[in-house]
Amino acid sequence: MTPSARLAAAAAILDDLDWSRPVEPQLKAWARSNRYAGSKDRRAIADRIYTILRRRRTCAAPLGADTGRALVLGSLSAADGLSVDEITALCGGGYGLAALTETETTALASPPAFDTPAARLDWPDWLYPQAQTAFGSATDIELDALRQRAPVDLRVNLLKSTAETARSALQDEGFAPETVSGTPAALRLPPASSIARSAAFADGLIELQDASSQTVALFTQARAGQTVLDYCAGAGGKTLALAAMMQNTGALHAYDVAPERMRDLPDRASRAGASLNIIRTADALQRLRGQCDVVLVDAPCSGSGSWRRDPMAKWRLTPETLAHCHAMQSEALAAAAAFVRPGGRLIYATCSILPSENGVQASGFLSRNDGFRSDGTLTRHTARDGGDGFFAACFVRVSAQLS
Repeated sequence: MTPSARLAAAAAILDDLDWSRPVEPQLKAWARSNRYAGSKDRRAIADRIYTILRRRRTCAAPLGADTGRALVLGSLSAADGLSVDEITALCGGGYGLAALTETETTALASPPAFDTPAARLDWPDWLYPQAQTAFGSATDIELDALRQRAPVDLRVNLLKSTAETARSALQDEGFAPETVSGTPAALRLPPASSIARSAAFADGLIELQDASSQTVALFTQARAGQTVLDYCAGAGGKTLALAAMMQNTGALHAYDVAPERMRDLPDRASRAGASLNIIRTADALQRLRGQCDVVLVDAPCSGSGSWRRDPMAKWRLTPETLAHCHAMQSEALAAAAAFVRPGGRLIYATCSILPSENGVQASGFLSRNDGFRSDGTLTRHTARDGGDGFFAACFVRVSAQLS
C-alpha cells in the first residue's frame, strides 16, 4: 500500500469505529477482512489510528470535524507537524485520500483555535478540574505526556532469571532493552516493540508489565513465607510479580469477583514457574478471613493512568461510569478488609491519576473503618515518569474487630 492508501484506510476505519468498544479487536477484524494489507501496512494504519485516538481533539480541530478524513488530515498537521504542501503531496490518486479541497487547504494553513485548555491538551472538559487538582502547575506537562506513545515495559521474572541474564538474552535476539531507575526488575523497550514471540518471553524469563505497575507490587512489601491475597487479580500481572517477590514460598492466592478475567493466569503462572492458588468462588475465599499478611486491592478504575495504551477509554468515560467506578472501589476495599489479619497490610491501588479514585477513596475508607490506620506511605506515578499513572496507599489493621 502507498502512504496515501494507508491514510485512506485509516480514515475508513475511523468512520466505522464503534467508540463504545476497545479499538484493538476492531483493527484485528479489519485486518482479517482486508488481507491485501501487509504487516507493515497494518502497523502503519494502527499507529495512525492510535495517534488520532490519543489526540482526538487536536486532530479534529484543524478542519473542525471528526470524520475519518478530517481526523487523518488533522493528524498530519497537529501530530506529525507537516506543512500544507507536504499534506497536499500525500493526497490524490489511486486508492489514496482524495486531493485537498480549497477549504481544507485554507483550514490546514492556519493554526487551530481552542476554546478550552482541555481541548488543547486532548482531555475531556468535564475531567479537567480533576487534572488540575492532581497536577496543579504541571497540568500541561502531565496531560501532554498522557497523549504520547507508551514504551514497552518488561518485568524480569526473578524466579527464572536475573535482570542481567534476561537483558543479555534479549540483546541476543536483537532487542536493546534499557534499565528503569528505581525498579530493579524492569526493562524498557521502544514503543511498539514486538516481544511476545521472543524466546525470552516464551521461556518465562520476562513478562509484559508496566514499570509503574511493578512498583505497586513492590509497595506491598510481600515477603517469602507470608500469606498474600491478590483480591482483584484480573489477568494476574501483579500476582506473578508477588510470586517472584515471595520466592514461591508461603501462600499466594489470586481472586477476582469476575473469575473469567483470570482465564489466562494458569498458563501464565506455568510459563513463569510461579506457585499460587487461584480462588474462583466467594465461598472458597471465606477460609482466608482474618488470615492474610498482605491483601492487595488493585481496584477497578477509569484506567486514566494508562490511556496512552487504551486511548478510546478516555473518550468512553462518562460521569456515570466514573461514579460506578467509585462505588466498586469502595465495595472492593470494604470486602477485602475482612481478609487482613491484625497487624497485616491492606494495599489499595489504581492505574488512575484522578484524585476521586485515589486519595479521596483512601480517606473515605479510613473514615469508615476504625480498625485500620494509614501507615503514612503512598506512591504516585505519572506518565511523565515514563510508565503509566498509578497510585497506591497502605492501611494497617490495628484492631481484631472491624467496623
